[in-house]
Amino acid sequence: MPPTDRGRTLLSMARAAIAHALGREGTADEVAPWLQDKGACFVTLTQKGRLRGCIGSIQARRPLAQDVQANAVAAALHDPRFPPLAAKELEYTQIEVSLLSPMQALTFTSEADALAQLRPGVDGLVFEFERYRSTFLPQVWEQLPDPQEFVAQLKSKAGLPHQFWAEGVRLHRYSVQKWTETDRSVSNADAATSP
Repeated sequence: MPPTDRGRTLLSMARAAIAHALGREGTADEVAPWLQDKGACFVTLTQKGRLRGCIGSIQARRPLAQDVQANAVAAALHDPRFPPLAAKELEYTQIEVSLLSPMQALTFTSEADALAQLRPGVDGLVFEFERYRSTFLPQVWEQLPDPQEFVAQLKSKAGLPHQFWAEGVRLHRYSVQKWTETDRSVSNADAATSP
């Protein structure tokens, strides 16, 4: 299936799942065989360019259809940074679905070595240290184009100081294919890259 058609399917599925959760009508194609393959995605909601919710999965543990539906509803109703989406907001809420590639562990000897390996605009990054964990999608490079600041903010998101570094830090990178609604039509921002 062409990437644009795949994106249209995922976006309509995300919108229908949110609509149903809000007591509204919504339909989507849920029978395509590839939707039963395990997949990991993030669903991001925006209003007038401002974030309104974003929830996702880092690893593929369930069928993609289930992952998209669950993350769409969670982004709309359960992102702790925002109040639950009201039904009247849905019509002017834009949906983006980011399909994640498998994770690739980075091997590094220092923070500087890790930073030198990052590919701005391409890499999504997972930061882990003991119980601390956070991730940024590749789209975050648009706001944080400097690798050092990107990682500093990622540490802050995990609940650690910007300057934190220790033996035991683990980093994994991934890439995404993303599709975004534009006036209820699909803009294929297919940014697929190999990890």
